[in-house]
Amino acid sequence: MTTLLVIAKEPRPGRVKTRLTPPFTPVQAAALAEAALTDTLRAVAAAPARRRVLVLDGRPGPWLPAGFEVVPQCGGGLDERLADAFARCTGPTLLVGMDTPQITSDLLTLDFTDCDARFGPAEDGGFWALGLARPEPGLLRGVPMSVPETGSVQRERLAAAGLRVRELPRLRDVDTAADARAVAALAPDTAFAARLAALTHSGAA
Repeated sequence: MTTLLVIAKEPRPGRVKTRLTPPFTPVQAAALAEAALTDTLRAVAAAPARRRVLVLDGRPGPWLPAGFEVVPQCGGGLDERLADAFARCTGPTLLVGMDTPQITSDLLTLDFTDCDARFGPAEDGGFWALGLARPEPGLLRGVPMSVPETGSVQRERLAAAGLRVRELPRLRDVDTAADARAVAALAPDTAFAARLAALTHSGAA
């Protein structure tokens, strides 16, 4: 069975979703981040897993459901933090972030019987999920993060290692207000969509 990793920041104003401001205030952006994290953790909690691990920058809050191990993120760039998350695991492991509240438990229910890696590309050129049958932190170190070519470089790194890669559906990350509206429209029953609707109706955006 797979270990499910979530890498996330504590949803505190001014530290998360800064590209949502404007039109949202830092407090509102943090509220949207908390809703996205809530949806993500709910999907992970509902998926079959050997372990569920939240790799957190900050402190857990009331949004954290039962059944998760919480470990701190290491220092360094995002590539180092992702690598360190995988280094904590053995056996099949799938890592996701907190920027895709539209994910479902079905998307996270994977096997590696005919592949060595699972790769979830994001519309902005990054990736929303990375799964490895055998965690190898070196596959992530040195990959440039948060740039348009992040996904292609990571995908090429997997191929260069001789891994058989199966792709997951392409998803849209929530980075901007336009992303937020598009993702909420795709997943109207999420906490994220409800939070966005409440903020929009209050005149925030």
